[in-house]
Amino acid sequence: MSYAPYALTHAIGRRATLGLVMLSTDETVEHDAFRLCAGPDIALHTSRIALEPELTPETIARMEGRLAASAALLPSAAAYTSVAYACTSGTAHIGADRVAYHLTETTGTRHTTDPMTAALAGLHALGCSRIGLVSPYIDSVVAPLVRSFEAGGLTVVRRVSFGEQIEANVARIDPASILEAALTAGAAPEVDSVFLSCTNLRTLGILDEAETRLGKTVISSNQALVWHMLAQSGFVSAPTALRPGRLIRNFPPLHPPEKP
Repeated sequence: MSYAPYALTHAIGRRATLGLVMLSTDETVEHDAFRLCAGPDIALHTSRIALEPELTPETIARMEGRLAASAALLPSAAAYTSVAYACTSGTAHIGADRVAYHLTETTGTRHTTDPMTAALAGLHALGCSRIGLVSPYIDSVVAPLVRSFEAGGLTVVRRVSFGEQIEANVARIDPASILEAALTAGAAPEVDSVFLSCTNLRTLGILDEAETRLGKTVISSNQALVWHMLAQSGFVSAPTALRPGRLIRNFPPLHPPEKP
């Protein structure tokens, strides 16, 4: 056998290198993220974190002990512009600060995010303050979401839930059902926006219709998460033709602006 000479070139993510730590049970966020991030010189690396089939406060709490090890499975040679933990309820239970600590310590990333942090940033950037919340889960899982929004300066005016505990079912909730829940959550005049919580919900295809029918901003976990990762990486517009909802279509800057 002979050895051929070769030259090294730049990493794939010359424009941005993103890391995504997803639940082992999630069937939606990876698909959505690749669709929203597709573009030249953008790298998206993914890893999985183990979660039991049922989402409860107890199973969520156990994820914190696995987060660093899961993030460590992302390619270590990559220079990440943003790394995200893709679980809205998980962040609300564990705490965004704890999530950020584990991701930063493990990957050395410049920025971290999660769906809760991203949703708060997106809603504030679009001037929203009184939300209708849609979640697939039971009350004990939803309650920390409400507290997180209120701690972030928003008021949860109305809550709508599917009352589901099995993650495999969450990924199969019909988008038409999600649309109807969004319209219900946003119907009250005192609601100025709707948040569709959960990275496993199939929301991208209904955001534009929901906003049109409500005349209000509608944000979802996956849409907000990808917007925030891209904004943290220096983007001022979406890199793809797929631009669901006002958040991606208008691509507001982060407030306050983040340091390069």
